[in-house]
Amino acid sequence: MHYIRKRLKQLPILFAVCLTLTACGNVTALAEETVQTQKIVQTAEPTTVPAALPPETELAEPNIEDTSFDFTICFAGDINLDENWGTTQFMDMQENGIYDCISPELVKTMQTADIMCLNNEFTYSTNGAPLPGKTYTFRALPERVEILDQLGVDAVTLANNHVYDYGKEALLDTFTTLESASIPYFGAGRTLADAMKPLYLEVEGKTIALVAASRAEKYKMTPQATDTEPGILRCYDTELFLQVIREAKENADFCIAFVHWGTEYSYDLEDVQRTTGKDYLDAGADAVIGAHSHCLQGMEYYNQKPIIYSLGNYWFNGKTLDTMLLQLHISGDAETEKLEVQVIPAVQSGYKTTYASEFTEQRRIYDFLESISVNVDISDEGMVMMQNSEH
Repeated sequence: MHYIRKRLKQLPILFAVCLTLTACGNVTALAEETVQTQKIVQTAEPTTVPAALPPETELAEPNIEDTSFDFTICFAGDINLDENWGTTQFMDMQENGIYDCISPELVKTMQTADIMCLNNEFTYSTNGAPLPGKTYTFRALPERVEILDQLGVDAVTLANNHVYDYGKEALLDTFTTLESASIPYFGAGRTLADAMKPLYLEVEGKTIALVAASRAEKYKMTPQATDTEPGILRCYDTELFLQVIREAKENADFCIAFVHWGTEYSYDLEDVQRTTGKDYLDAGADAVIGAHSHCLQGMEYYNQKPIIYSLGNYWFNGKTLDTMLLQLHISGDAETEKLEVQVIPAVQSGYKTTYASEFTEQRRIYDFLESISVNVDISDEGMVMMQNSEH
């Protein structure tokens, strides 16, 4: 079990600004630490010892246990730190590194989320060779893992089609690098049992399970782990992933399924996304989050639970594309619980990812997401809601 103690990072001095949140849909619900103080009341010692109350008048101790919870899980799509790729080369030329590549508003949101998770779309290694016949292969130096810490990342999914780009040795290096940096991962492992193992995180007394699988390749070059060999968990056949989700939900209060799927640079959903996404919710997932398409895809509610089909690129290349951070706000108490979805709108362009601060730009992104979604409305504050009637 991993207990989240959020590593809050300080932005460089030039970014030490107060971010004012407005009702026009700017980032809401940035996490604040609440300090509880206990008031101690002292009374004078009585001159006489009072007689005990009769048994029938003794007061029972009140039950003051606080069962309420209120926390945020934040998700980002694909990032790429490959040494020969435009993102990393651009970052290396910036005075403030990654902080000159991603807006301070977005970084602050990532850092202050109770759990921050993204798709690690490359391998950390200096070993291995590009897989023969693969058009794009991505490999970062192990020291690049510090970027995740700077962004406040608490966990990464490795169930994707690039984590094995440089073969077995590089994949094993990736595991070691993340472990050394104390950044837990899920969706891949040294054996199939490891790749299938849910990642359990503890927040405010609640257990969150993160699980992941991939079905992103026409030619299946990224291997599924076996009893003796490392790899990812795949979900072309959903049997194993459904098993993982059921196990995760049995052992957690909330289960989030992160799936690598869909057609690259297409806003259209594959039929298999819609059918298997519902299967994952039926198996016990409380939300399904997708990646791989490199562009935003739509959303859908099924049995009151959300499917976010693709987060798109977050900071992956120089293309101009709408993107977002996605926040799941989970709250409640012993009697009730609520899961709310919020879009934090942004645009990736020219190796920078910029928060959409203007209302008209925010509304444009919300309207676009609504147009490619199934049964979703998005408020001016970015809150995602199910329409009254499904269609």
